[in-house]
Amino acid sequence: MGERKKAPFTKAPKTFAEQVQILKGHGLIIPGVAKAEFYLSQLNYYRFSAYYSPFEQEQDHATHKFQSGVTFDDVLNIYIFDRELRLLLMDAIERIEVSLRTQLAYHLSHRHNTPHPHLNPALFGHTGRYQAGIKKLRNEVRDSREDFIRHLDHKYQEELPPIWAVVELMTMGQLSKWFSNINAAQDRMAISKVYGLHETVMTSYCEHLSLVRNIAAHHARLWNRQITKKMKLANQGSGDLLQSFHRLPEADSHLKKLYNTLTMTLYLMNVIAPDHNWKTRIKGLIETHSHDL
Repeated sequence: MGERKKAPFTKAPKTFAEQVQILKGHGLIIPGVAKAEFYLSQLNYYRFSAYYSPFEQEQDHATHKFQSGVTFDDVLNIYIFDRELRLLLMDAIERIEVSLRTQLAYHLSHRHNTPHPHLNPALFGHTGRYQAGIKKLRNEVRDSREDFIRHLDHKYQEELPPIWAVVELMTMGQLSKWFSNINAAQDRMAISKVYGLHETVMTSYCEHLSLVRNIAAHHARLWNRQITKKMKLANQGSGDLLQSFHRLPEADSHLKKLYNTLTMTLYLMNVIAPDHNWKTRIKGLIETHSHDL
C-alpha cells in the first residue's frame, strides 16, 4: 500500500478574542472575557487546551464540547497547579541529581582506586553507549567555562578531568546512562545501597526520572500525563516505601502517571535531605487545589 496522501493545513490563525469565542462556542463558561484574552495571550491556546480535555463531554474529544458548568477558571486552576507541581519536582530532582553525581564519582573512584574510572571501558557494559558518553564528556569539557574544569583540563595530561569533576557536567539523562551502563552489578549496588534500594530499582528510577525532568524542564504538562517510561517498584527495603506504592494491574494507566514518581521522590528526599519540607509543600499544593483536581 502506498503512503496516505496528507491534506494541506488550511486553518487561519485566530486572534486572542477569536480564541475566546471558540471556547465559548464549545460551552466553556467565561465570565471575564478580558481576563481570558489576557491569559490566552500569555499561555498559548494549545497549551491551555491540554488542560481542558478532561472537562470535555466525549472521550474522543471530536466535538470539543465542554461538560455543563465548566468555567475558564476551572481549567486555569489546573494549569496553575501543574506549573507549581513542576517547580516542586524540579527542586527535588536537582537534589537527587547532585547526590547521585556525588555517589557515582565516590564509589567508582574508590572501588577501582583511580580518579579516572570513566576512562576505563572495561568498567562499563555497552560499548556504543560508553563511546557516546565519552564523546559527550569531551565536548562538554571542551565547551565548559567552569574555572575548575578549565584548570584541570589545561594542567593535567589525562584525556578528561577526574570523575569527581566531570560528573558536574552531566545532565540527569547523561548521569542515568552512565549509571545504568556500569558493568558490574556490585558497583551499581554499592551506589544504590546509599539510598536503601536495589540497583535494578535505582537504575529504573533514574531512567524514569530523566524523562520526567525533561518534561518539567521544557515546561510541558505533567498533570494527568502518562509517562511512557515506567519505573520498577521496590519489593524490599523501607516498609513505608513499599506500602506507599500504588500497585495496579500492568494494563492500568495509573502506573504511567505521577503517583509512584512522587512516592519514590519523597522517599529519596528523606534519605538525601532529612530536614527538607518537600512533603509539606507537596501536601499543601494538593490541599490548595483539592477542589480543582
